[in-house]
Amino acid sequence: MKAACIAAFFVLSVGPAVSAVPATAAPTVEIPNAPTTVAVTLQRIYQRAYDEAYSRHARIEPDGTTFVSTGDIDEEWLRDSSAVMMPYIGLASTDSYVRNMLRGAISRQAKYILIDPYANAFTSDYQIAERKFEMDSLLYPIRLAYVYWKATGDRSIFTPQLQRAMMTALRTLRLEQHHDRRSHYRHSELANNGVGTRVAYTGLVWTAFRPSDDAARYQYNIPDNMFAAVVLRQLTVIERNVYHDNGLAQEAWGLSVQIRQGIEHYALVNEPGFGRIYAYEIDGFGHASLMDDANIPSLLSAPFFGYVSPRDSVYKATRSFVLSPRNPYYFAGKYASGIGSPHTPHGYVWPLGLVVEAITSTDQSEIDRVMGYIAASDTGDHRLHESFNADWPESYTRDDFAWPNALFAQLMLARQGRLPAVLESLAR
Repeated sequence: MKAACIAAFFVLSVGPAVSAVPATAAPTVEIPNAPTTVAVTLQRIYQRAYDEAYSRHARIEPDGTTFVSTGDIDEEWLRDSSAVMMPYIGLASTDSYVRNMLRGAISRQAKYILIDPYANAFTSDYQIAERKFEMDSLLYPIRLAYVYWKATGDRSIFTPQLQRAMMTALRTLRLEQHHDRRSHYRHSELANNGVGTRVAYTGLVWTAFRPSDDAARYQYNIPDNMFAAVVLRQLTVIERNVYHDNGLAQEAWGLSVQIRQGIEHYALVNEPGFGRIYAYEIDGFGHASLMDDANIPSLLSAPFFGYVSPRDSVYKATRSFVLSPRNPYYFAGKYASGIGSPHTPHGYVWPLGLVVEAITSTDQSEIDRVMGYIAASDTGDHRLHESFNADWPESYTRDDFAWPNALFAQLMLARQGRLPAVLESLAR
């Protein structure tokens, strides 16, 4: 049975209604708040989200690989494609089409990394679409392969080609730990004539661009490095237990340890009114950017991918900061309040940020409120967009953006207890 068909039979538990008023396609018309309105809207968003990522954005190519477009841009981002495939892993054990789709996605990502580990996006014919070095682009495919394997037990994905891609990713991250002395990467959008801002050695990995595709202000992005600390430990398990390469396993483990030590030593700052919090970016010389961006990895999402417990005191303080007006990209409006991005206009909230807020929250009233914001963002097409005006959801960016819809589907599966155990355990 196709995955798209299954979504229609899921009965969602969306929690009690909240005070948000859902928007309609015509901005002058408002639907009175009612419990059924919020629940029905969320159900419709979920069904479309679960169907479209599978049926519209992923296609199995003649070479047996799966091309996963980002949506209205018919190109594949390594980060986005990994996230878009994640909600379907639970079906892979029983649905042969889904299993082949996921295997093909992992295989294609390996080919992309081997073409150029500094590229973040590619075309369906294996051309480089964008060469913005974002370290999370090397990490997401490893995470996808790890979660797929742990959920299904299927080792057929671990080909020699995937091993070479993982080795390339690891060696690139290790090189960029010493960017100023070893790397030749340059990009015209970076400061200092394409070199980027000056950094001191910290054990962290240098990155040129944020997960939003915006140039980093300081080149040590802390959410990216948090993500790396987790994924490199997953790579350690793969190398040790599947490929039996103890040398690469030790290298991945050692880099993970160095990164975590660098984060905990250099990335903590004392912020009045909040206490010790994680910075978003640092340079190792004492400069720090205090903010958060909706794109994942983000500081808010750290428990989602397994870096820290949602009950950790530093994370809780950081969470309070990023969900407050002290974060320059936290916006509050008539229909929603949440994290946006410098990538989109001022005052525009990202559904990605709202979904992550719900996933990482331990407060049911907060979850209910955020679910109301998600429902309020629906303009009648039942899609989550890249961002929307918190005062007027009909004004939004990107008609078709696969990533937030897939993540919303993952949230709904989690609320029903339908996620693979490996994904549940990472988020604890």
